[in-house]
Amino acid sequence: MDAFYASVEQRDNPELRGRPVAVGGGHRGVVAAASYEARSFGVRSAMPSVTARRRCPGLIFVKPRFDVYRAVSHQIRAIFADYTDLIEPLSLDEAYLDVSEDRRGLGTARLIAEEIRARIKAETGLTASAGVSYCKFIAKLASDQNKPDGLCVVPPHRGAVFVATLPVKRFHGVGPVTAAKMERLGILTGADLAAWPLEQLEAHFGSSGRWYWRIARGIDEREVKSDRPYKSVSAERTFDVDFTAEEDLRREVSRVAGYAWQRIERAQVRGRTVTLKVKYADFTLITRSKSFASTVPDFDAFEAAGQSLLGQILPVPKGIRLLGLGLHSLIEEDDSAPRQLGLAI
Repeated sequence: MDAFYASVEQRDNPELRGRPVAVGGGHRGVVAAASYEARSFGVRSAMPSVTARRRCPGLIFVKPRFDVYRAVSHQIRAIFADYTDLIEPLSLDEAYLDVSEDRRGLGTARLIAEEIRARIKAETGLTASAGVSYCKFIAKLASDQNKPDGLCVVPPHRGAVFVATLPVKRFHGVGPVTAAKMERLGILTGADLAAWPLEQLEAHFGSSGRWYWRIARGIDEREVKSDRPYKSVSAERTFDVDFTAEEDLRREVSRVAGYAWQRIERAQVRGRTVTLKVKYADFTLITRSKSFASTVPDFDAFEAAGQSLLGQILPVPKGIRLLGLGLHSLIEEDDSAPRQLGLAI
C-alpha cells in the first residue's frame, strides 16, 4: 500500500488531502507514516517528530487509528484471498502472494496484479503498488520501483540485470550498518556485489555472505508461506519527558510489561527470552536480554525479568525517552502459526 496510514487519514478527512501529513509523532514521538506530500520535504517513517517538523514546518500530525488500519487491511486481504490461498503478510500494508495457480484464469501475473490493484482502489479508495517477479526478493524490490500507484514486472531473464542496477542499501536484509560496511568495501550496487567471490563475502559478512552472493544474482528460492511463526511479541512506550529516576523507570517497566503480556496471551505463545529495549534522550538505543531454561510461566515472572534487566543499567547515565519489553524464543500454545507482534504507545 502507498503511504498506508497517511493515505487512510487523507481518505477519511478531505481537509488533509494534498497536504503534508504525518501519522504519529506528537511532542516527543516518531513518525509512523508520512504522506507523499510530506515525503517531498524529506519526512520519513521512524523519524523523530522534532526533526520532521524542522524539515516540514507545515506538517500536520494525526493520531494513529490502528483499529481503522486493521479493518482496511482485512478488506485488502479478503481481496487477495480471491486470487490465492498463499498469502504471506509482512505487515498491515504489505504481503507476498504466490499466484502460480492463476485461480481466476487471467493468464499472467501482470494481469492478476493489475486486477488486484484496481479492486483495492475501487473497494477502499486507496492506491497500491505491486512488484511481479519469479522470487520474493525481486518482487519486493519491484514493488517499490514505481511507487506510488505503480506496477513493475521483472521476468526471470531480467532478474540479475534488474538487481545489478540498484543500490545495495535498498536490498532486503541489508540494513544501514551493513550498507555502510559495504560502501567502505566499494560495494554500492548489485553489480558491485555480484563481482565479489563467495569466499570473500563470507570472510567479511559471515553466514550472511552466501545470501548476499545469491541475491546479487537474482537467486531466492524462499517459498511464500502463509504460516510464518511469530519472532517476538513486544510493547514499547515513548514518554512525554525524559526519565532518570529509578522509581519512574521501574513504574514504566511495569506498565509496558502489562501491555506486552496482554499481547502475549492474545497470541497464545510462550517464550524463554525477555528483552528490554531502552532509547535514551539522544536516541542511542540499547537492549538487554535474559534467557531461561524453560518458558516464562506468567506475568509476574515476565515483569520481574524486565525489572532485573532494568537494574543492570541503573543508575542511568542520561535521560530515557522510551522503554520496551518483549518476549523472544517463542513456542506456540496451539497449532496456529502467528507472526511478529509489536505495539508502540
